[in-house]
Amino acid sequence: MNKTVKLIAFIAAICVVAGLSAALCAGCDSGTEYLRIHIRANSNAECDQNVKYEVKDAIVAYMSEYLEGVESKAQAMEIVSAKTEQMSELADYVLRDNGYYYGARVSIRQEEFPARTYGELTLGSGVYDAIIVELGSGEGDNWWCVAFPPLCFVSDGGSGQIKYKSKIVELWNRWFG
Repeated sequence: MNKTVKLIAFIAAICVVAGLSAALCAGCDSGTEYLRIHIRANSNAECDQNVKYEVKDAIVAYMSEYLEGVESKAQAMEIVSAKTEQMSELADYVLRDNGYYYGARVSIRQEEFPARTYGELTLGSGVYDAIIVELGSGEGDNWWCVAFPPLCFVSDGGSGQIKYKSKIVELWNRWFG
């Protein structure tokens, strides 16, 4: 097959899948398929912002092991619910290890999120289930991503680095790469 025919077939497949998804979920809350993560810094001071990223790295590395290969949001929610205490302890440890003693709280709840683009995926604004990690007062700028599908929680097989994946890009590379 030449590249033009492959490209047309690829675009048609995406349109069919998008159309089926829209038809099956007409009237659904768009946030029902996603589990977001939201880490709020204690303040906007540079030191609080820096430690927020240390906490983010530790939690993403820890939860990657548990969320990689998860195939449903329900399964992800079950795993995350069982790990909230451990995530809170890990965040507290990272804070203390960096000289901060204001503590961390981890909860799972629904929250309003603005629209956000993650590579090839754009999530609309709306209410989403989310892992909320509040550091200290939680009044500083925040970091957020998607825990399911695992846009932030995919390991590279043990090197400690996180890699971001897109199923659409994988299909594209398989067909046209």
